[in-house]
Amino acid sequence: MIASSAFPVTKVERSKKNELPASNIPFGKYFTDYMLEADCENGVWKNIEIKPYQPLVLSPSLAAIHYGQSIFEGVKAYKHSDGEAYIFRPLDNFRRFNISARRMQMQPVPEEIFIEGMRQLIALDKDWIPNKPDHALYIRPFMFATDEMIGVKPSDTYKFMIILSPTGPYYAEPMRIHVEEEYTRAARGGVGFTKVAGNYATSLLPAAAARSKGYDQVLWTDEVEHKYAEEIGTMNVFFVIGDKVVTPDLSRGTILAGVTRNSAITLLRDMGVTVEEARVNLDDVAAAYKSGQLKEVFGTGTAATISEIKELQYKDTVMKFDPKTWKIAPSIKKRLDDIREGRTPDPYGWLLKV
Repeated sequence: MIASSAFPVTKVERSKKNELPASNIPFGKYFTDYMLEADCENGVWKNIEIKPYQPLVLSPSLAAIHYGQSIFEGVKAYKHSDGEAYIFRPLDNFRRFNISARRMQMQPVPEEIFIEGMRQLIALDKDWIPNKPDHALYIRPFMFATDEMIGVKPSDTYKFMIILSPTGPYYAEPMRIHVEEEYTRAARGGVGFTKVAGNYATSLLPAAAARSKGYDQVLWTDEVEHKYAEEIGTMNVFFVIGDKVVTPDLSRGTILAGVTRNSAITLLRDMGVTVEEARVNLDDVAAAYKSGQLKEVFGTGTAATISEIKELQYKDTVMKFDPKTWKIAPSIKKRLDDIREGRTPDPYGWLLKV
């Protein structure tokens, strides 16, 4: 792995940090002073540099615009009480990024660019990390095809970038979720397990329809029967039924293997809670609610962290919950926050120091 000092840096003349609100920082609206940029041509990475955050100049014939070769990741960095910055599980995001790249016939990004570039970028912008609970520096690595031609084929050139955005909570309050039974997010053999930009574009219409009915997001179902839970628009989903926790399994290739999902499963099992990864029939979930066995429903994601769900609507059943009485979701959130923000030791090696 090359040293981070190997990447050239062009310094900003003046920081924009004073433009950041002192509180209530919205997700994805403000960006730090610097960004990382690298180009790939015929499998060779070059022009790797960190420069002031700025617009890009792109050709109208750019392959990514016309044929959708565009992927991304979401990572977070936290500032501990000693002032040091730590990135949460970036190697897992690096591996998943290249899984997406291979599925989309894109050039994988080397670890020294993804991880060491990220580390150097955050070191420059460390002062942007909000030093308050439930706040972090959101890290967005992304890559898109840059061939300037019209033609359906994998691009020969790509641009990889990382931008940073300080943020507060993605969802400040418990959520209301509508189960989607008409539209489909992903099907077997597709790209549901990847973070392809198009996956999120197809979700916009159903999500807007759900919001028009007063819901915050949709819970996607399978593409055939529309009765098996997949994932929520911005996160994986968990159900606390009786004395166990159930979450949709990944075997069909239609669900994103969430890093926070994996973290939650690890913490739950270490707490002695039984976690079952299986196909989740929502008819069974509704029956469990009616019998009093469905105790909690929550989502997990990098942006969303651990998000409580106070209402879940499926067919004619509206399942309502009081998160103030819950034990599982709040316990996971506290354990996860304590590790990420440095209040307790990290026994899993999840944190990478900047």
